[in-house]
Amino acid sequence: MAKKPAKKPDVETTGHSWDGIEEYNNPLPRWWLWTIYATIVWGIGYAIAYPSFPLPGGAFPGLLGYSSRGAVEADIAKVEAQNAPLVARINDLELTAIASDDQVGEFAVQGGKAVFQTFCAQCHGAGANGAKGYPSLIDDDWLWGGTIEDIHQTISHGIRYEADPDTRSSQMPAFGEFLSKEEIAKLVEYVGSRSGINGAVETEEGKNLFLDNCAACHGDDATGGREVGAPNLTDAIWLYGSDPETLTQTVTYARQGVMPAWSGRLSESQIRQAAVYIHSLGGGE
Repeated sequence: MAKKPAKKPDVETTGHSWDGIEEYNNPLPRWWLWTIYATIVWGIGYAIAYPSFPLPGGAFPGLLGYSSRGAVEADIAKVEAQNAPLVARINDLELTAIASDDQVGEFAVQGGKAVFQTFCAQCHGAGANGAKGYPSLIDDDWLWGGTIEDIHQTISHGIRYEADPDTRSSQMPAFGEFLSKEEIAKLVEYVGSRSGINGAVETEEGKNLFLDNCAACHGDDATGGREVGAPNLTDAIWLYGSDPETLTQTVTYARQGVMPAWSGRLSESQIRQAAVYIHSLGGGE
């Protein structure tokens, strides 16, 4: 006949009681306590060895002098040293020869893409297809020219960027200051007729207003003038929109978009790589 198991002794309680509920006096195992003590010692050692807590004069740097910023800077310096020969070759080559060079062609395109995504995509879009007020860089409609030299010039010195003396500059007057609303309406109608939008019909008065006020920059045939950044008015590509209300606002108040100059903020190699990448998107000339 099997023996009944001995009854386990009752566990002592701490003597505390809440609403009749008592707390057993079950201390943690020794190994658990020693683990906690070890982690405390390790934490104190880590806080002393590495940057950890603030001090009145700045953060405690740690006895080992380590910093994540320093580690990243060291990694960047290592990569830059590895790429230095390629960067030097990009700077030495003619702009038109970079993309076809076996040594640096792909490097320049990928580097330019990184530059574009970091500094240009906010305005021109991740795919470089532009937005209202920001030109698309993947079509053949270029205000200032789409050769790689033109693109390099624009990136370097910007558009209407007053801080750069070599910036591309042009100024469309606000015709609302000296033309009547009726004249502006006829001018807008004529501009619309040049590209066949909005069912606009060409009128002789509208044409004369255009020749007197707009042709000097946009040309007698309204096909634009790149030497002054005047857009082509005969195609379907419109930077701000082609509806009558938008055209009226453009003619009345003008548009004076500004692009910053990147020379001085980006290295010459970065600007060249960006020009190569943008030119490779298919809209360059």
